[in-house]
Amino acid sequence: MAFNLRNRNFLKLLDFSTKEIQFLLELSAELKKAKYAGTEQKTLQGKNIALIFEKSSTRTRCAFEVAAFDQGAQVTYIGPSGSQIGHKESMK
Repeated sequence: MAFNLRNRNFLKLLDFSTKEIQFLLELSAELKKAKYAGTEQKTLQGKNIALIFEKSSTRTRCAFEVAAFDQGAQVTYIGPSGSQIGHKESMK
C-alpha cells in the first residue's frame, strides 16, 4: 500500500499515522536491501536538495547527504550560521 507523502515535512512521528510509519519503515528496508544488492534505482537523479538545519547535527547531516547521494540527488547544506531563517528570511 502506497501513501502520498508529497509536500509533507517529517518533523515528528506524531504527524504520521501508524500505517504511514510502517510504510516508511518497510520502504527504508527495501531501499537498503537494493543498495547492498546493487539494484538501487536513482529516484532522485537530476534533483537538487537543500538541507537546512536549525541546529548542528553531524550524524543527521551525514545520513541525509549519503541517502540523497545514493538516490542520485545533488545536495546543498545550509547550517545554523549560514542562513538568516527566522531573522530576515522565512522558510516559505
